[in-house]
Amino acid sequence: WNFAGCVAALDAKHIIIRAPPANGSDFYKYKNSFSIVLMALADSDYCLLYVDVGAKGRGSDGGVFQNSSLYNALETNSLPIPTDFVIVGDDAFPLKTYLMKPYRRRNLSEEEKIYNYRLSRARRVIENTFGILVSKFRVFEKPISLKLESVDKVVLACCTLHNWLRKANPTYISSGLIDYGDENHRIVPGSWRQNHITGLRNIPSSPHRNPQQLRDKYRDYFNNVGAVPWQTALLNDVPNAAL
Repeated sequence: WNFAGCVAALDAKHIIIRAPPANGSDFYKYKNSFSIVLMALADSDYCLLYVDVGAKGRGSDGGVFQNSSLYNALETNSLPIPTDFVIVGDDAFPLKTYLMKPYRRRNLSEEEKIYNYRLSRARRVIENTFGILVSKFRVFEKPISLKLESVDKVVLACCTLHNWLRKANPTYISSGLIDYGDENHRIVPGSWRQNHITGLRNIPSSPHRNPQQLRDKYRDYFNNVGAVPWQTALLNDVPNAAL
C-alpha cells in the first residue's frame, strides 16, 4: 500500500459479549452493549503479528495500548525489528517516532492531505483483517455467551486460526471480501465493510524524539520522490475524519 518503512497497521475492535454476572458495568460501553477490546497489529498480508484481548469495554480505550506489552516493547525498542521502522494507526493513538498517525483535519495543507491519504491506504490492512475475522468466524456476529476467560480463549483461537488459514489456504480470503485497488488505483471497499468496525478513542500524546518532525519527513517524501501518480486525484478516498 505504498507506505515506505511500514511494518504493520494497528487498531482495535470491540467484541460484544453477554453481560457478566458481576461487575457488568465495567464492560458496558459500546453501542449500549457489553464488550471487551481486541487490539491487534496486522502485516501487509492480513496476518496478525500481535493481539491483546480482554480489556474491559468501559475502561479508557487509550489504556489498552498504553498498558499493553506491545507499548512497553515499542517504548524500550526491544522488538526484533529494524530501528527505523514505523507502524501506522488512526488518530486514536499517540504520535511517536515508531507510530505514525494522520494530521488533524483542521486547516490541512494539500501536502498534509496527501500524507493522510497515503496513511489511510496503509491502515486499511488492519480494518480488513478485522472484517475477515467477523466474516469467517460467525461467533462475532452476536454477543458471545461465555465466561470472560472463555471469551478471551475463543478470540485468541480465532486469531490463531485466521493466521493459519491465511497462510495455508489460498481461497481463505474470497474475491470481493476485502478492499482492493482497481485499475485506476481507486480503493474499492470490500463486502465486510457492511459490518461496523470501531477503533480506539483519542489518548493523550507526549513528545517522543521529535515524532512531529518524522511525520513531516513522511509528508515531504510522499509529495516528492515518494509520490505516486494517482494520489492527488484520489484524495476523496480518504475518510472525512482524516481530512
